[in-house]
Amino acid sequence: MVKKYISFFISGALILALVLTYFLNDAFKDFTDTTFEILLSEDKDRIHEYFQQFGIWGPLAIILFIVLQMFLIVFPSWLPIIVAVMAYGFWWGVLISLLGIVIASTLGYYIGQKLKSVLLTRILGEKKIKNMDFWIKNYAFGSVVLFRISPFLSNDGISFIAGMVDMNFKKFMLATLIGITPLAFAVGYFSRDISTLENGLYWVGGGGLIIYAFYIYFDYKKRKKS
Repeated sequence: MVKKYISFFISGALILALVLTYFLNDAFKDFTDTTFEILLSEDKDRIHEYFQQFGIWGPLAIILFIVLQMFLIVFPSWLPIIVAVMAYGFWWGVLISLLGIVIASTLGYYIGQKLKSVLLTRILGEKKIKNMDFWIKNYAFGSVVLFRISPFLSNDGISFIAGMVDMNFKKFMLATLIGITPLAFAVGYFSRDISTLENGLYWVGGGGLIIYAFYIYFDYKKRKKS
């Protein structure tokens, strides 16, 4: 039972550790309050100046947060992209975000591979795993692209799943980049006007879902005929 819900236990442990640190460490509390106050101000010049004072540690902190965000399921995966763009401008912000996502995806993939023997087999069983071969061989690439491009699907969970089902790593990373790059650019673009961000995310995510649904439908009909 513990192994089945390991991701939730890890998420809960990290959140609890952050909450305890916030209330028990005054320096961390002041830093967190100041950071959130500046980010919520939506003053781009102020946000830029604030992160510039950290030098190289600023981008590294954003990359670290993207990696930790795999386990902090209460935070949306596109939030660090907005922070990066506000702090370092559109191009550098998108580049920092993509680097962080590549690192997080790689880590998640290999964690999934390590956990597959204790999780996937027990949850699904050997027979169902074998039945997944058809989907993995034919639709895994598109599935990863869809999950990456949609801001409302489990963007991070797909990394664990890809590792668990032994998807080819190169194909997984290519699909990740194909999906996450337009999302990162869209989030970076729409985050310049927060009022339009939600509509922009719906268009990007909804468009990707519709395209993928059509692809599955026509590909399935083609395979059924042959």
